[in-house]
Amino acid sequence: KITVTLTDGRELIGTVKGTDPRADLAVVQIEGDHFPVATLGDSGALEAGQWVVALGNPLGLSGVGASAKTFGSEPTLSVGVISALHRQLPRPARVERDYSDLIQTDATINPGNSGGPLVNLEGQVIGVNVAIIMGAGNAYGFAIPANKAQQILAALIEGKRIVYGWLGIQIQDITHDVAEYYHLPKQEGVLVYQVLPEG
Repeated sequence: KITVTLTDGRELIGTVKGTDPRADLAVVQIEGDHFPVATLGDSGALEAGQWVVALGNPLGLSGVGASAKTFGSEPTLSVGVISALHRQLPRPARVERDYSDLIQTDATINPGNSGGPLVNLEGQVIGVNVAIIMGAGNAYGFAIPANKAQQILAALIEGKRIVYGWLGIQIQDITHDVAEYYHLPKQEGVLVYQVLPEG
């Protein structure tokens, strides 16, 4: 059962219309009217240093009932800048998620912000908050670019299944040591160190 809680206090039953676990995205449909709509921006036009705002429900502070009376039902926001573009995170153990080509931001993102929008100062959604990395007292937030999310979600809304290709090889980066060992003039490309059966 999925319950969608809106900022005006309405609770609606949601239905999953499609998922892409690898991209960590899903489409949930709700029935009703008078829904606020966020405009999508062009994440391809982003630059490092650009101001952004992360919206969400960190640590479950926003809510309904007793929680709403204590903390309110409005989402919280944090402000920061785009720290970097095209970031890639390591794949979590035993999880087939592809966290590549992400937006990195120093806008505070906490558990509960995932799935919330990362917006520019015009209020356009330029990313979907998806991950945080904690380190040395700092938190680094990451978001799926809106352009990438829009392509995936549009296909899911049409009822299509997202299918990824599989090459069947094991690769590793060309590090300084690898380049030196194989007498490579540059640290470019990847090293194919295994071809998998039926790959």
